[in-house]
Amino acid sequence: MTDWTDPDTFSRALERADTREKGNYFERFEEGDLIEHDPGLALTRWGNESWMSQTLNHDPAYWRSDAAQQRGFDEPPIHPDYLTAATLGSTVEDLSEKGGYFLGRTDVRFPGTPVSPGTELRVESEVVDTATSSSRPQYGIVTWRTRGKNAETGDLLCTYERTNMIPRREPVETDGGSSTSTEAPGEDGGGLPDEFVTPDGGYFEDFVDALETVDGRDAAVAYRHERGRTQDDVTVASLPLATLNTAKQHHNVDVMADSPSGDIVTYGDVTRSTALGHARSDERTWREVGFDDETFHTFVAAGDTVYAFTRVLSAEDDASNETAGTVRFEHIAFNQNDEPVYSGTRTAEIRKRSP
Repeated sequence: MTDWTDPDTFSRALERADTREKGNYFERFEEGDLIEHDPGLALTRWGNESWMSQTLNHDPAYWRSDAAQQRGFDEPPIHPDYLTAATLGSTVEDLSEKGGYFLGRTDVRFPGTPVSPGTELRVESEVVDTATSSSRPQYGIVTWRTRGKNAETGDLLCTYERTNMIPRREPVETDGGSSTSTEAPGEDGGGLPDEFVTPDGGYFEDFVDALETVDGRDAAVAYRHERGRTQDDVTVASLPLATLNTAKQHHNVDVMADSPSGDIVTYGDVTRSTALGHARSDERTWREVGFDDETFHTFVAAGDTVYAFTRVLSAEDDASNETAGTVRFEHIAFNQNDEPVYSGTRTAEIRKRSP
């Protein structure tokens, strides 16, 4: 009788067995396809607080009932960073589990009303565009519009557009030309301003005053944040799996040993949320409005430390809103070697000083 657990026998069995693959190749996606993702999770207070605590997002309105009620919430709501990560995580098995570079995300938007703990999330993605990579014949480029919805009401909770490189089942010939702008996002380099101005505080008026100070001068409102967060087993492996992100990059050390990183890497939304947590600790954030032009520049692995740098781009006052004004930021996350790992623009309502 064959002993299937004998090492030599089992090794031969593995060589003969077909692998039931996960994820989809580039050829699976066609423009206009609508994919309803089976995974979905309840956005629990535990999951929310675990995400916020590990990424250093300490806004009291998302932790304490009294602070939530002062903000106009009935209870501490789900944080937009956790909502975004859970929405993307639910799509990974269908869209990007085969691997490939996360090229960017834009038009990240949330509802005007808070999302309550216990809300069940359902996610769908529409294929917006597919393209051939001009430099990597083994990959194609796919863009999806993803919508996270309240499973009970159908209300939109989170929407965004994401672009990834996706492995092809069969590589194609290319002209070997330079990468397209989609593959190499970012502004051209240039000279830096002579002076950086740091706001005196974190209220809306502080950002307005700082922008007025630099108006017409060779200066910028730009500063770095002191906190750093070193990536560990929780942030690298546990947080993505808690959002149903099954990408092997975050949990399969065996596969990733032969990758450029040599090890599993941090989920991009963990890197992003950590940088934003550093920035928010120096702001009086009232409400998140949305994010655009998000790019992940290089991988972050266990042992790397995530820091943050901020530029203030604009500040607009709505006279009808006595509580907050709208500020647009550019945030850049960087590692211990001062290498950018993430960048994106963020629009948020920032609290005004009390009269």
